Amino acid sequence: MKNYKLLIQYDGGRYKGWQRLGNGDQSIQGKIENVLTEMAGEKIEIIGCSRTDAGVHALSQVANFKMNKDMTETEVMEYVNHYLPNDISLLKVENVSDRFHARYNAKDKTYLYKIWNKSYSNPFMRKYSMHVEKRLNKNKMEQAAVHFVGKHDFTTFSNAKSKKKSMVREIYFIDIKEEAGFIEIRVSGDGFLYNMVRKMVGTLIEVGLGKIDGDTIPTIIAEKDRSQIGMMAEANGLFLEKVKF
Repeated sequence: MKNYKLLIQYDGGRYKGWQRLGNGDQSIQGKIENVLTEMAGEKIEIIGCSRTDAGVHALSQVANFKMNKDMTETEVMEYVNHYLPNDISLLKVENVSDRFHARYNAKDKTYLYKIWNKSYSNPFMRKYSMHVEKRLNKNKMEQAAVHFVGKHDFTTFSNAKSKKKSMVREIYFIDIKEEAGFIEIRVSGDGFLYNMVRKMVGTLIEVGLGKIDGDTIPTIIAEKDRSQIGMMAEANGLFLEKVKF
């Protein structure tokens, strides 16, 4: 039995997230598994490094699966890409050690959030960014972002659907750049809770709009009260950008 590592890109706009649903029809995982099962002639289950939310995109999702059928990396890649819908693509297929596990072996994940910060809409990026019409104060957002860095209990920034035993995660860095009308926020850490990145970005947007003081973030984290989060950033602006193993 071979273990295959997949590097995947997808536009999550019309899907209900990565995780397979009952019928698998509206999840990224389900779409890929259906094709792999036909290819392998046996039931195939894939393991993703990150369970992206409904509407969230991926530039570099990593997954793995095992099958008994003997196929080369090129054969797998060509077959799967031929039958996948055109909003999901395999960028690379690699035969790896039997011990490789896409979720458990991931050490560092980086998410990118794109904000279109102009008074007018961007017709070509409206599906891949959140439109914030009022001018954001990037300096205040950067100052506030520092409070997220480090190891914290992120219960406040999780969703009630989060079923993790531990809500503690470590944020390695948050980088905010402004270019050509966009504000791009990169968040890197050892892992993320359900909706965590979108709630963090939503809070930074509120700081940038002057609705909350960035210096209150340590208190918001410490109180572990989900009701304190007033805004969750839209799913369409979020991309899983990079995963390190």
